[in-house]
Amino acid sequence: MEESNGGVQIQPTKTKKGGWHAAIFIIIMEAAEQFANIGLGSNLILYLNKALNEPLTEAAKNRNTWVGVSSIFPLLGGFIADSYLGRFNTIIIASLIYLLGMILLTLSVSIVKNKKLFFTALYILSVGDGGHKPCVQTFAADQFAEDTIEERDAKRSFFNWWYLAIVIGSVFAVFVIGYLMDNVSWAIGLLVLASMLAIALVVFLLGTKRYTKESPKGSPITSIVRVFVAAARKWRVKDTRGPDSYWYGYDHDSFHHSRSTSISRSLAHTKQYRFLDKAMIIDEHDDASRKDINPWRLCSMTQVEEVKLVIRLIPIWLSCLMFTVVQSQLGTFFTKQTSTLDRSIGQHFVIPSAALQGFVGVVILFAVPVYDKVFVPFARKITGHHSGITVLQRIGVGLFLSIFTMIVSALVETRRVGVAKNHNLLDNNHSKENIIPMSIWWMLPQYAILGISDAFTIVGLQELFYDQMPDAMRSLGAAAYLSIVGVGSFISNGIISVVVEVTSKVGGKWLGSELNKAHLNYFYWVLALLSALNLCVYLWVAKGFVYKKRHVVETSTMEYNT
Repeated sequence: MEESNGGVQIQPTKTKKGGWHAAIFIIIMEAAEQFANIGLGSNLILYLNKALNEPLTEAAKNRNTWVGVSSIFPLLGGFIADSYLGRFNTIIIASLIYLLGMILLTLSVSIVKNKKLFFTALYILSVGDGGHKPCVQTFAADQFAEDTIEERDAKRSFFNWWYLAIVIGSVFAVFVIGYLMDNVSWAIGLLVLASMLAIALVVFLLGTKRYTKESPKGSPITSIVRVFVAAARKWRVKDTRGPDSYWYGYDHDSFHHSRSTSISRSLAHTKQYRFLDKAMIIDEHDDASRKDINPWRLCSMTQVEEVKLVIRLIPIWLSCLMFTVVQSQLGTFFTKQTSTLDRSIGQHFVIPSAALQGFVGVVILFAVPVYDKVFVPFARKITGHHSGITVLQRIGVGLFLSIFTMIVSALVETRRVGVAKNHNLLDNNHSKENIIPMSIWWMLPQYAILGISDAFTIVGLQELFYDQMPDAMRSLGAAAYLSIVGVGSFISNGIISVVVEVTSKVGGKWLGSELNKAHLNYFYWVLALLSALNLCVYLWVAKGFVYKKRHVVETSTMEYNT
């Protein structure tokens, strides 16, 4: 309100932008998209194996390939969003493509019933997912400012609650869609998924006026290339001249202009990858042409440090691939194992084979709030760290637990095969009459451990690749995190191929369609060993990781020249 001529004039209420009141629309959309993605992916191997009559190993590879491609496309989608379209526009276009793919997929299993159309639709979904995934979470996180400690804490908490929301969507998908696809029809299940996607897009559009939107800033790849080119052109220049010879030039991307005084968020200098520092050294040529700086010869300290940020994340990315190899078993061999067990509850209800994937979500539903509201405050008192433990420590805990996922899985599979042997079921392909008399609940421990490790590592990776990427590359950062899942799926395919090739030659095939006669437990032991070796590499990489450091400098100047 404001007083005017002795009266009180009530100002019209404006729609507040940013924060939770904007992020909630985006979270609802992502939960619905996750509902569709998990509802399809969790049952896909069974459709390929049973409806399309693909051998188990081929079905597992096809499912992993689809997941892999869907997780690689975000690299392109993130680049387009950061460079040209912006996150908001990219989300709209990608969502329409994703909806088209789901409609075509529904037609391919109902009216048309065409295998080629089925796979075409699957990869149209991949294209839509490629634009959607790298932008939605980043766009939601952009709704939170970083000017105060409270705002930064709200953003950290957001990553936990964001993951919780999409897990809720995943849990409902596994139980509801799994039941529909198992007991009604695939067409009805996919029709429900398509309807959810349409509703999600409408909800997202309803929040349009509330969103804080950032315009694309041009290709971030160009800035990276400039640093390498500038460093290469000055390879003979000695970097012993000291900070006085560095170019600290300001650029618009490093400033926040919401107040009359802008705040520089230029990055502080770090000692890693010193060969890149040559790009910001002012030599005789630069000094002579200071009024007309060549960006391919001289880069600012922030530009150089941004490239260092990207380089530092590469070893972390590589050392987390084995984690996603373990996770990929959830939608392939775990699901196939479950389909051989006694899944009946009472006389008339049979639990869908993919339903235990929902138990992973249930575990996460409990794990994330406990982590955020109990573990973090407790750990903070011990470590003094604002997040309780660092984000890299959080990821490491998840990697450690993934080893035990495979160990427990191997032990349970050993028992499953033992029960099959005791009941003379080794030579029978499983059917309703030859279900192994072993309860489905034996599978719960491996699903539970996988869920806890997921809550640690996945949320940690999301936060790391958002916070530690350059501001102008945050969509690409989300895509990079997602690509870990994709490449991990391809690596899983490679491991499967090697195991099948090697074990077939020695006469003891570990993997095959006749699961009771295979040695899936041996395969799980191999994954446990590889995961343990991978953890050692991760610990070595994490020990030398340097977190982003900023200089914060106030200035009254509103425009700067690069």
